[in-house]
Amino acid sequence: MHVVTIVLAAEEDELSSIGESNAPLDQWSGIEATGLDTLKVATLHCLLTGDSMQMALDLYEPAYVSAGETVVLRLADEVLEKLASLAGDAMKDVASELALTEEFERALWDAEAVLEQLTELSGLAQLAESQGQVLFVWIYFVEA
Repeated sequence: MHVVTIVLAAEEDELSSIGESNAPLDQWSGIEATGLDTLKVATLHCLLTGDSMQMALDLYEPAYVSAGETVVLRLADEVLEKLASLAGDAMKDVASELALTEEFERALWDAEAVLEQLTELSGLAQLAESQGQVLFVWIYFVEA
């Protein structure tokens, strides 16, 4: 099974439209985030907020599941704020720490790959914050 993941900046009330979309990047600002799944989102949350993994996993229960089994998560506001403010050495430090976690190591993400993804997420978070939007994670499972 292959997973397609896209992180989107959108209005809070667009959740169901996002969940039903077959091409969300055609409708909302976003980035492809290949390999980003619920565990990696929760791990990022923990690293940025200091919350426990169980608390993060509870937060990232699907906010929407379509009939076609597309899953949408909503990133916590605190994570959006932290992502939007990441820069320079702080971003490199977070990327290095994430790359050393079990979830990212298991997926063979090195610090450079994590930094690239984190940089894109930070830019999207800045856009969302400037427009009063939130971040959603759109996950679609494709049969291999």
